[in-house]
Amino acid sequence: MIRKIALLSLIIITGCQMNKEQVDIMVKDATVYTVDATFSVVEAFVVKNGRIHDRGSSADMEKKYKADSVVSFKNQFVYPGWNDAHCHFVGYGLSLNQVNLVGTGSVQEILERSRMYAQNNPDGWITGRGWDQNDWESNEFPDRYDLDKEFPDRPVLLNRIDGHAGWANSKALEMAGITASTKIDGGDILLKNGKPSGILIDNAIGLVGNIIREPGREELISGIKKAALNCFAVGLTSVSDAGLSTEVIQLIDSLQQSQELKMRVNAWLDPSESNFKTYVENGPVQNDMLTIGTLKIYADGALGSRGARMIEPYSDDPGNRGLFITDPGLLEEYCKKSLDYNYQVAVHCIGDAANRKMLEIFSKLLDEGNDKRWRIEHAQIIHPDDFHLFGKYNVVPSVQSTHATSDMYWAEERIGRKRLAGAYSYKTLLDQMGWIPNGSDFPVEHINPLYGFYAAVSRKDHNGFPKDGFIKSEALSREEALKAMTIWAAKAAFEEDFKGSLEKGKLADFVVTNEDIMTVEEHKLHSIEVEQTYSGGELVYAR
Repeated sequence: MIRKIALLSLIIITGCQMNKEQVDIMVKDATVYTVDATFSVVEAFVVKNGRIHDRGSSADMEKKYKADSVVSFKNQFVYPGWNDAHCHFVGYGLSLNQVNLVGTGSVQEILERSRMYAQNNPDGWITGRGWDQNDWESNEFPDRYDLDKEFPDRPVLLNRIDGHAGWANSKALEMAGITASTKIDGGDILLKNGKPSGILIDNAIGLVGNIIREPGREELISGIKKAALNCFAVGLTSVSDAGLSTEVIQLIDSLQQSQELKMRVNAWLDPSESNFKTYVENGPVQNDMLTIGTLKIYADGALGSRGARMIEPYSDDPGNRGLFITDPGLLEEYCKKSLDYNYQVAVHCIGDAANRKMLEIFSKLLDEGNDKRWRIEHAQIIHPDDFHLFGKYNVVPSVQSTHATSDMYWAEERIGRKRLAGAYSYKTLLDQMGWIPNGSDFPVEHINPLYGFYAAVSRKDHNGFPKDGFIKSEALSREEALKAMTIWAAKAAFEEDFKGSLEKGKLADFVVTNEDIMTVEEHKLHSIEVEQTYSGGELVYAR
């Protein structure tokens, strides 16, 4: 009798198992923020063929499915894979092989780091990025003479953190043929005592940069792979790279197809003849790994180097209104061509004059209520009269919340209190269309998306300054901030149908943390670490 009962039980169990659908992975016992239309929270989901197959309670998933792998995330929290809506992914990877000048507090510290780099790399150019004179005691631009003392015979080019100013030594200027009489559209060569100081603004950087050897294929591959690993470690599964060449995009495509690169990339095109011929004139293309459908152009420079184009002069530099990097007529030509080939436009605009000019161009070319999703990147300083144009013409304000907390120490001095009222206005911009994507612009800022999440909701630095937040009325809620780096970032790239939320049929890209970013004390947000990152149901990072 006992044997019969055991056999009957086995038959019943086996029958139940046979009736269960086979899946690849079951995630259970977690708090899962799906970021769907109702922002629902579930306990479990199952993955089949790299996509979310079903979701619900742990008991329900266990009842319906049998999985090759069952993962319990008890007391842990799961979110859709984080998506940086504006960064320089390839540039960041290449910068890992240069002098890291982020966080330097003086010229002397920069020289020390450059000296160490030179010792380890005895030949060729010394290149680096990350200095910011606004963090120094003097707040003044450096000059070439400091570099000359240390490196009299070796060319040096060190870029400011925003990439809109470069610091070169005399050897580099000589090799580039730069003199006091050298002029360039969309750029400036700063003089000191009637001679080039070594500081190059915007397009002038290219006079030196263009004579530096381009990175080889192996150097590019190495940088791209390092960048992907570092991004996975902070929960990023998708990035939008703001401006790439034909050759680099083709390399990314080949690495993805060979599965050497598991990072999903929305590759924006530089406005080069090669990119127009190879990509734009053939229309957008998209698959699970790679999206190509956006032209990246520059209207003006950066606020930190006073290259952002302003309607009125800078408060701390009378007579200087910044500059247009690209002639406005050419900007409009690029937009017209993008419209002809159904390409999205993403245009860098910092100053209120640059934003106004591009909104005027967009208004001429776009119909009200369109779904072209043309983007203003940064949308940093907007004249109060111009905010409504974002909503009227469905222009996407693509912002980087850490810019506000990086600039807040000196922004008022640069543009004055009155104009500050229209700066870093993320909540006001969100209200125009009801959604807003958030990125980092790394390596201008740190790659960790939780730094941006924290900055968006707190409007404070990592020391909790200022106590009440920087223009706190423009903060986002936590739900808005999470959407901005998941579903809204996907929507900004026309990718919301297959990523950005944990819904049936979408890619199984997800991030796991031990603390809940939706409820933890605010001051802890920027220090939470990612425990695991999955791309298409595959574990790509574990702490």
